[in-house]
Order: sequence, then C-alpha cells, then structure tokens
Amino acid sequence: MNDNHNLSARDRAHLWHPYTQMLTQPPLIPIARGKGVYLYTEDGRKILDGISSWWVNIHGHAHPKLNEALITQVQKLEHVIFAGCTHQPAVELAERLVDVLPNGLTRIFYSDDGSTAVEVALKLAWQYWQNLGHKERKLFISLDHAYHGDTVGAMSVSEASSFTKPFESLLFPVVRAHSPYCYRCPLGLERSKCDIDCLDSLESQLKKHSSAVAGVLVEPMLQGVGGMIVWPVEFLAGVRELCDRYGTLMIADEVLTGFGRTGRMFACEHASVLPDIICLSKALTAGYMPLGVTATTEEIYEAFLSEDRTKTFFHGHSYTANPLACAVGVASLDLFREENVILRVQRLEKQLREGLEPLRALSSVGDIRVLGGVGVIELVSDRKTKAAGGYLDQVGPRLASAFLEKGLLIRPLGNLVYFMPPYVITESEVTWVLETLVNVLKQVTPE
Repeated sequence: MNDNHNLSARDRAHLWHPYTQMLTQPPLIPIARGKGVYLYTEDGRKILDGISSWWVNIHGHAHPKLNEALITQVQKLEHVIFAGCTHQPAVELAERLVDVLPNGLTRIFYSDDGSTAVEVALKLAWQYWQNLGHKERKLFISLDHAYHGDTVGAMSVSEASSFTKPFESLLFPVVRAHSPYCYRCPLGLERSKCDIDCLDSLESQLKKHSSAVAGVLVEPMLQGVGGMIVWPVEFLAGVRELCDRYGTLMIADEVLTGFGRTGRMFACEHASVLPDIICLSKALTAGYMPLGVTATTEEIYEAFLSEDRTKTFFHGHSYTANPLACAVGVASLDLFREENVILRVQRLEKQLREGLEPLRALSSVGDIRVLGGVGVIELVSDRKTKAAGGYLDQVGPRLASAFLEKGLLIRPLGNLVYFMPPYVITESEVTWVLETLVNVLKQVTPE
C-alpha cells in the first residue's frame, strides 16, 4: 500500500486528475467559487485565472447573463435525444453560428468537446470522399508540432509527443509537413528574409500524395499545446491556396482559436480563408458546459444525402446538442454583440505586446509571441543555441508553483509560459500580471 499520510483527505478522494500522477505533485487547489477573472479557494485565497480555466472561459466566471440563460433553460428542458428530435436552443445556436462563421460554412454538427469535434471532422472528410466514389482518398496531412486532442483519431493527426507515445500502436499513419515556427524555423531561415518557404513542405506532400489525400488539418494562426506557435498570415493563406490547387479539403481546428481568442472571431479571418470544415469547442459555451461543433459547407453535407443508408454519417453521442449547453452558447454570442468583445481582445493584445516586450532582456527568455488575447514567453537555457527542455522541462512546475504563491494560476507547457485570461480582465489586472511574470521569472529562472 502506498504511504499517503502526507496527503490531505481531499487529495485522497477517488478522483484521477489529468497530468497529476507525479509523486512530487503539489497539493490540489480546492476551488470553492469563481467570479470574473478570479477563483476563490476553500481556504480563502483569491487567484487570478490566467489560463481561462484551460482556455474555455472568455466572459469571466459566474457571468450574470450566462447564469440566467442556464437557469431559464433548465426549467424548460435539460436534455433530449438529438436523433429524430430537435429543440429551439440547438436550432438557434446553429443559426447564430452560421451568421458569424466564415461565409459558406452552413451546416452544423454537434458533438461533445474539442477532441470529438476533430474526430467528427476526420470521419466526415474520409466518408465524404468515399461517398463520392474516391475510395483512394484516405490520407491526412497535418503539421509538425500539431496537437488536436486526446481521442485516437485526434492523437493520430497530432505530433508524436508525451501525449501520444504510450498509444503509438493504436494510431493511424499521417503525413506531416512543416509548421511555420519562425523562432525555430525548420529551414534555418530568418523571418525577415524568408518568403514563407516552409509552405514548400506542404506542397511537396500534396504533390506526392495528391490522389490519396482526404484533407489537410491545421490549427490556424496559433498552434496550442505543440508550442504556442504564432503564424505569419501568409502561411494560412498559402494552406488554403494549396488545398484548392491540389483538390483536397482544408480542415481548420479552431477549438482553441475560435470565438475571439486571436483578436478575430475566428482565426481563419486573419487571411480571409474559408475552410471546408471547421472544429469548435472550448469558448463555444464560454466555459460553462461541454459542447463541440463541426461545421461544413453545403457541398460536403450534400454528399451524405441519399436514399442509400450506407452513405449516412453514423456518428452521434448521448449528449449531442445538449439544450443547456446550446442555450449558454447563444447567450455567449449575445455578449459578443452587446459588449464589443472583439475590441476588448484587441486592446488586451496591445497591452500584452507592450508589456511583454521588455522581458526579452532576461537571459532566460528566447522569444516573445503575442496574438489577440494570448501572450507567450519561450524560455531557453541558452539563447544562442535556443536549447530548451520542452514540455517535460521541470521549470514549468516550478514556475506554476511560484505563480500560484503570488495568486496567479498559470500552467506553463514546460519551458513555454503563456498568459490567456478571460476577456473581461481589466487593464490594471493585466499590469499586475505582467509585473508578477517579471518577478517570478527573475526569481525562478537563472540569469
């Protein structure tokens, strides 16, 4: 039997928390309630939520309008099977999404979360070609440093990493192309002197496998877990152009980037790109309820319309289009319209750019990246060689503990420190976070 006498009764509860199996893991944080950008613990601490509770909360915790939407809906209908039934919240949310999505994405398929939204996209793309008689199109292309979720299909199209290594034998083969990681350019070029040459890798793969490719899957403008990589706009535009040239589908995983996170409603808008399929979740319900969406064009939808039932898209979940989640999703979109949320994110971006730039003077800081409401600090052990420990770098847990002592919840991705708060954060609160980042980095990382 394990000796766990040093653990609190709460830590010994029958829960298996994600990423918390290290024997030296610090105690769990007992959260009692949340309000705005703050979380309040059972022992009276006040903690600023610097990661939007895993990138989902955008309007702040316990928002009155979202609370009201949830309470109102639960008094009418909590859930009903969505196969053969429908309901107003699902219909309204779909209509509202079509209004704000890139023009041409007109069909909404509901699922449960980000990983399942990606699974749906992969299966749709695969079966789309099968239904059209192109049985050879079974190959997906994704990018280096990709991360698309923890289900088997989503892991398959993700970069090989600590998240996927234990499950290698379960995964299907995927072809990979370069990511535009400018700080660590795969071609050894400087951004100021390159012509988005990393796109050549994608074209080479499309040319080599053109008749077999079912789709190209990307995280537009901001690759998340794989490195918080901010793209040049030209790369995104180039992906769309290449998919068109080689006649395959472009799938945009906007689970992280959707709903204002990059300073636009959707990241594809930065390059005025229309993907054939888009995956949404996280901020879709402003952090209140699990919900996933995979949106497609009419052309893709029509490939599944047939009296032949073998062409049906046989995919569905018990909680598909949950009315509570849909109602909160509608209320969240109302807030975007009523409170000029995108402008708020753009102001946050400006403050992050100005406030993070001085950190470049620290010897441990290799790169600073900012896009919309996301600020990223890439730490290195040697600025000349750009050497770093990656996701398993122990500087991450040390920094997380130090931030928490200051009242700031940030979970670095190893040597990558990122700040991604709810959009309702004030200018003075951001200023405090920036000061805290500087102080903690000076304290924990070597000069």
